[in-house]
Amino acid sequence: MGFFDLFKSMDINEGIKKMKATEGAVLLDVRTREEYRDAHIPGSLNIPLDELEAASNKIPDKNTPVFVHCLSGARSRQAEHILKHIGYTNITDIGGINSYRGETEGGAAK
Repeated sequence: MGFFDLFKSMDINEGIKKMKATEGAVLLDVRTREEYRDAHIPGSLNIPLDELEAASNKIPDKNTPVFVHCLSGARSRQAEHILKHIGYTNITDIGGINSYRGETEGGAAK
């Protein structure tokens, strides 16, 4: 297994389908709170990238399947690396919400 085999990524639309079919999965949005308030995928958890070290407070089980996304895919890729570094074992980068074709909602961050 090579270094890049440790990291999983997929299209956000495919990722949302897989996340919904995965028991106990968390959809993690690492955009800013303002971006999240403007529009987010229903049911997603917002932990901005610069606050990701606090993930263990909101996702205490480090074996939880986490599907992470941002706006374009750059921050979600960074988030995947950070989460792996702090001990999370089941992370999938699903890219950017700008490619998402499903329903979104606006409102306060969770």
